[in-house]
Amino acid sequence: MTVKRSDTAPAYQLVASELRTRISAGEFPDGVRLPTEAELAQQYRLSRQTIRRAFVDLVAEGIVYRVPGRGSFAAADSGRYLRRLGSIEDLMSLSLDTVMQIVTPMRRRVDIDAASRLRLDSDIQYSLTFRRLHDDIPFVLTSLHLTPHSAKLLADVAELQAGAVSTATVIGLLDPRLASPIAEAEQSITVAPAGAEVANALSCPVGHPMLRVDRLYSNDLGEPVELSISHFLPEHYTYRVTLGRDNR
Repeated sequence: MTVKRSDTAPAYQLVASELRTRISAGEFPDGVRLPTEAELAQQYRLSRQTIRRAFVDLVAEGIVYRVPGRGSFAAADSGRYLRRLGSIEDLMSLSLDTVMQIVTPMRRRVDIDAASRLRLDSDIQYSLTFRRLHDDIPFVLTSLHLTPHSAKLLADVAELQAGAVSTATVIGLLDPRLASPIAEAEQSITVAPAGAEVANALSCPVGHPMLRVDRLYSNDLGEPVELSISHFLPEHYTYRVTLGRDNR
């Protein structure tokens, strides 16, 4: 078996696309292991490194999950957007299969709570709001708060202007512009009712139960650079984290 070559698409993307098709067709139902990297490399006549890169994309998309010592498996399709997160890189890779739509562009604001959480000397910070869509369905509205320094780095970025639609993530745009890269995200998850802004952006009733996820991003010096407060529609979003043993 070989993948159809393309002048533009790398081989790993073609393998990932082929595996998506096979998974969608029900070739690997719940509990049935996918072929190993070595088996797929032989099937597609490609290197194991190429197959491994294809699996990275599928895992990031939530289509495949890995079980140490057992192999890779297709995720059950619940009709919701599923994202498995285990690293800062996973958060940046949201752009692989979702779209960011700016609702309110960045502006200078007084916000005592956000400024305090960002450890600023004054109450001035910079905010913007955006919603994210998967298959044209909005599933989350995010209020983003930036330090003045982070805001300055992103001031002229086209993806964050009024009405912009892109496959970017804000941390993906911010990280390469920082002198000290993002190294940590402190996260809390609670349940909160939808306010008027959230309800309007996500087409749900005011007061609708939402999954609220707060993330405070810090650079490798321990300095906060960004605070995001997101309200997810539970009907359209599943959050899953894989935990491992600490063998230290």
